[in-house]
Amino acid sequence: MTVILHRSATVLFQGDSITDVGRLAERDSPLGNGYVRVAAERVRSARPDSGITFVNRGVSGDGISDLRARWREDALELKPDVMSVLIGVNDTWRRYDSGVVTSVRVFEDDYRAILTHVRDELDCQLILIEPFLVPVRDEQWGWREDLDPKIQAVRRLSEEFGAALLAADGLLNQAARAAGGPEHIAGDGVHPTPLGHSLLAEAWAAVAGL
Repeated sequence: MTVILHRSATVLFQGDSITDVGRLAERDSPLGNGYVRVAAERVRSARPDSGITFVNRGVSGDGISDLRARWREDALELKPDVMSVLIGVNDTWRRYDSGVVTSVRVFEDDYRAILTHVRDELDCQLILIEPFLVPVRDEQWGWREDLDPKIQAVRRLSEEFGAALLAADGLLNQAARAAGGPEHIAGDGVHPTPLGHSLLAEAWAAVAGL
């Protein structure tokens, strides 16, 4: 599925630190310094007279429950025409660094709840970006037991809600092989490097038909 970016559309990016990338800490970088900014630049370069507005509301550290808690203020009330969501890796990470477990069922139920609000209240196209992990430490391979079912949940939800799907996990892991190692794509296995952000932005732009 390809998203159609109409003239003067508002595009909202939602997620965690991978989307935030400094947008909260740096007032002069409202789009952050990651894939959101690069994707916006690509769209503006390809369609300079389109009048498309880009908004970043990613919040570092967020899991799905945090996103659900701020969904009305930070998503629905902005009334975007296109909404892009990348969430989920913190719901896995917290299991291994803090012992806080988010089951696949809870993750999927919360994710479904926020998408249901979008479907019921907005005329909005959806882009769902898979959470991803590019293991750089041996123990991170064990995280896949928790993350992989969440990735499958996002795929199910993209089908259920007619959303475009950006299959980021396979994309970035394959890119790591081509680049000569995972550290070239995500230095800690989770947060993309500039190259990782660029590849994610390129894939996002392709989903947006550019």
